[in-house]
Amino acid sequence: MTRTLTKGNPLKLIILFTLPLLFGNLFQQLYTFTDTLIVGRALGVNALAAVSLSASINFLLVGFAQGFTAGTAIVTARRFGAGDYVGVRRSMATTISLTIVLTAIVTSISVFFNREILALMQTPPAVMDQASIFLSIMLGFMFTTMSYNLATNAMRAVGNSRAPLIFLIIAVFINILLELLFIVVFNWGIAGAAFATVFAQFVAGGLSFIYIYRVLPVLKVGKKDFKFDWVDMREHLKYGLPMAFQSSIIAIGSVILQTALNSLGTDSVASSGAASRIDQLATLPMMSIGITMATFTAQNLGARLYSRIMIGLRQSLITSGIWAVLMSFIEISFGHYLIQIFLRSGSSSNHVIELSQTYFLINGSAYILLSTLFLMRYTLQGLGNASVPTLAGVLELSMRAFAAIVLVKNFGYAGAVLGSPLAWGGALLALTPAWIASRRKLNVINDGQPVNGKLDLDPDSK
Repeated sequence: MTRTLTKGNPLKLIILFTLPLLFGNLFQQLYTFTDTLIVGRALGVNALAAVSLSASINFLLVGFAQGFTAGTAIVTARRFGAGDYVGVRRSMATTISLTIVLTAIVTSISVFFNREILALMQTPPAVMDQASIFLSIMLGFMFTTMSYNLATNAMRAVGNSRAPLIFLIIAVFINILLELLFIVVFNWGIAGAAFATVFAQFVAGGLSFIYIYRVLPVLKVGKKDFKFDWVDMREHLKYGLPMAFQSSIIAIGSVILQTALNSLGTDSVASSGAASRIDQLATLPMMSIGITMATFTAQNLGARLYSRIMIGLRQSLITSGIWAVLMSFIEISFGHYLIQIFLRSGSSSNHVIELSQTYFLINGSAYILLSTLFLMRYTLQGLGNASVPTLAGVLELSMRAFAAIVLVKNFGYAGAVLGSPLAWGGALLALTPAWIASRRKLNVINDGQPVNGKLDLDPDSK
């Protein structure tokens, strides 16, 4: 089933599209949530720290490839909004071809050099072996993650956000059962957590492609769709690579911060890892509505319905802002209770809880910045602006590097946590002028007037 976002009440369409996406992202986080919960309870703080610090590297390498498919999906969504269904299938075929090549390259590099990367991050010796095992398995089977993300982004581009949710729910339950089996029953240790996750992702990806070929003919590609076309390839690279690099730039900042945290000891690593799971759950609705705006914007840009973009963004800013304020209050007031579900009792756990409260206070206070950032970034991407969001990513990297190099030295754990709010503020400095220019043009052009995909790149054009 496909769904156009070009007709009907914008806020209603955005919410209906966001809800399955939100639950899908929620269950995606349950992958890491169950890893953290089961590993922390069954294997202890060192194993929890190993999974936590591995997450930043996994985000860097897998995020590059995932960002690429998210970028190429903008092309797919725009063609769908314009009613170019032959172009939609060509876009799907081009994305598959490019993603296979990209995944092979990233997998090869990451598997062979993950231990060297861990060493550069000043990984504590006590967790080095476990972290290396976990990363080798996760990155060695990265194609399972990529197959699901490619299919998911393609389905969302044509307005289907429900099917990915169903497949992900199935995969999450498989993941939970296999983790309990591999870790608790078979005693495979941290390798069990990794194998359970990649197998579950393999199931989600397989089900997604089966669904596409049986239910979504607009995405069903054949041999003729894979014909090489450099113009088409270049268009997908134009959107895919900037978003891939943007994801990597942001992730590099996370790796730098993770390195600084590693130097503070295992408790700091464990605290950040556990607190970030709660933080991610709290911010998922903000991210989900932002991702929805990318598809909403791209489809309406393809249909030349520019006034709907403005209406949809304004309504989304209000909705997401209310959620941000609510989550700030909950996390700051009750976060120290939530963190205890990840930990065994003991003096070390008490210290982790104290550090986590610092994390919640600093991060939670800046959620309104994050909600605005998500919406501005994804709307600009939907408009076809790849350069400014990438510049915003560079500023995020700079802010996180500043926190790691300067603030950690002076303020310890609090300095490391400050890296995220500073990064969000830095990114908004880049995005705000670009959005003002795009909004000005959206307000003066007429619906139905072609803009040749350069709406946000040439604010002075008539």
